[in-house]
Amino acid sequence: MLKLIVVIVSVDKTDELIETARKAGATGATVIHEVRGEGLKASKTFLGLDFSAVRDAILFVAADNSAQDIMNAIQESAGFDENPGSGIAFQLSIEDAVGLRSQMPYILESMDDDT
Repeated sequence: MLKLIVVIVSVDKTDELIETARKAGATGATVIHEVRGEGLKASKTFLGLDFSAVRDAILFVAADNSAQDIMNAIQESAGFDENPGSGIAFQLSIEDAVGLRSQMPYILESMDDDT
């Protein structure tokens, strides 16, 4: 089974978290630049200008057995729970995927490592 890990974080943390995820077993990443979101409290504006921090969405596809290690490494590095508003990470199950031919040998190898 494959998992999609989604991380939303300030732009200045993107490269650090990609490196952290790679060390924990991620085989690649897709970055969507300049996403915007809102937490419990709306971001403040001044004369209609939005002062919310610019964020990136980082997407990782990982084997099910590697996904939790990657999530734990991201949490340890970013400290989302200790620093409210600093970002979020979550994982979703992937039912099917195409376009992973170059990464599948590495993903399958990580699946075999835990069996």
